[in-house]
Amino acid sequence: MFTGLDHLAIVVSDTEEALKLWRDQLRLPLLYSEVVAQGTLRLTHLDLGNTQLQLVEPLVENHPLRTWLDQNGPGLHHFCFGVEDVGAALAQLPEYGLTAGEAAPHQGTRGRRALWVDPASTSGIRVELTGE
Repeated sequence: MFTGLDHLAIVVSDTEEALKLWRDQLRLPLLYSEVVAQGTLRLTHLDLGNTQLQLVEPLVENHPLRTWLDQNGPGLHHFCFGVEDVGAALAQLPEYGLTAGEAAPHQGTRGRRALWVDPASTSGIRVELTGE
């Protein structure tokens, strides 16, 4: 079902500040940045060579990731597997002993679809799937 590791996601409170480390200091190439989810999230991707680093900045005060930041500070939030077809992956989750964390896919980066796996089925680890 999985085509590889798509990205590692770090939640940050300020993308420009985070880029001072990841882009400027560590010299990771910036691939793209976009605002998604009806203007509530900024997703910025940097090239790690064999995968991408995604900086996730909540843009509204009442976003659940703002609460997550308040409780945990900036840091690793989830990793994401690539899949060919998100709808097919959703149907296949039970074959892998996994359950979906949501009933329907959500908007991912660059127009792709994405789906959360229920952390209860992954020992508490946040896993996302993304594809067409």
